[in-house]
Amino acid sequence: MTDETKRHPITEQAVVYRIPGMDDVITRQDVEYADGLTLDLYYPPDAKGGEQFPAVVFVTGSPDAGFQIRLGCRQKEMASYVSWSRLVAASGLVAITYTNRDPVADPHAVLAYLRQNAVSLGIDGDRIGVWSCSGNVPNALSLLMSETLRCAVLCYGYMLDLDGSTGVADAQKQWGFSNPAAGKAVEDLPRDLPLLVVRAGKDEFAGLNDAIDAFVAHALMRNLPIKILNHATGAHSFDLLEDGETSREFIKEILAFVCAHLDFSSALGPERTRNRRLGEARG
Repeated sequence: MTDETKRHPITEQAVVYRIPGMDDVITRQDVEYADGLTLDLYYPPDAKGGEQFPAVVFVTGSPDAGFQIRLGCRQKEMASYVSWSRLVAASGLVAITYTNRDPVADPHAVLAYLRQNAVSLGIDGDRIGVWSCSGNVPNALSLLMSETLRCAVLCYGYMLDLDGSTGVADAQKQWGFSNPAAGKAVEDLPRDLPLLVVRAGKDEFAGLNDAIDAFVAHALMRNLPIKILNHATGAHSFDLLEDGETSREFIKEILAFVCAHLDFSSALGPERTRNRRLGEARG
């Protein structure tokens, strides 16, 4: 491995919270969903053939080719995505990560593939949520505006340029993430889509919290079903970099949110529902 391709330390940083079953989840790796593009699926440890589980897709917003040149791996290979996926699977859902060439078009292809192959993949195609963070969030927001989804978690992310702001566009120029939601407004989001917005009070990226604050204000004015978690002393990527009780509590809240809104209890047997739903997610 050359110096140019050596993995950046941030790619080795896992989530600072663990729950029982994370090491025992069932994985299907490198399933081709489009020509030369693959996804990884993480299933609950006690998943059996014939079951269909709600799913969480981890939405990214940068091309893998450029990401690998800069940081030494594809996004789905980062310890953060692997550990978050294991958390989600150990909570009773299926977690999905993927490779991309076109970060804007490819998440739509992922969703289409999941729905078309729901039975063979063990996915409930009507119960899919998304998770996204940081500079990936503008891409996730665009996806939410055009796809039917059950819920979304948006962690410490650049949102929309509202009220004349150019903070997201400026960050896009600096960091190179996709911004297909440029020119869009909160009114372009579905009115009934549950949103969890996670804010890091000490976020160091210019304009990021301003974008979150404006987004939340507009969402509340529109009376959207939005929940806000503000880690007042947290920095960007606190779920990876700040191993403390507050970070762990926020991670538990995120898991509880996706479990509740994907409503997997009706799709699973009573034993797993009793053991997995929210109880383990809350530790």
